[in-house]
Amino acid sequence: MTTVAEVLKSKPAAQVFSVAPADTILSALKLMADKGIGALLVLDAKGAIEGIFSERDYARKVVLLGRSSGDTPISEVMTRAVRFVHLDHSTEECMALMTNNRIRHLPVVANGKVVGLVSIGDLVKNIMSHQQFLIEQMEQYITGGAMT
Repeated sequence: MTTVAEVLKSKPAAQVFSVAPADTILSALKLMADKGIGALLVLDAKGAIEGIFSERDYARKVVLLGRSSGDTPISEVMTRAVRFVHLDHSTEECMALMTNNRIRHLPVVANGKVVGLVSIGDLVKNIMSHQQFLIEQMEQYITGGAMT
């Protein structure tokens, strides 16, 4: 079983991008576009999780409600009930948590601090890599190690 710690090690950039609750939606969207990411953690001044802001929040709570991205603070539209995992959680546990709660991003917390963020894409990539490894091992076993 692969753990969240292993998934984070395999990510090219382990940096967690965040905004403050008072930051505007527009500033958050600019950061998301610049970094090519679909969600940002909303952290208070001490680094504690206040919420998460995703493309889904923008579509449902800003665009559809006609709010101004330049004037509205993230705190008004962020998702406050944030599910998170620890480094020893398995990819299977994360996938179940994401599926059951219909979410695409999970903050990773260790010793009370945010140490990473895993997305559904990170988990799928990891699972596919593991399956490819198993297929190659089975092929070697079946062919007696003679690969063509």
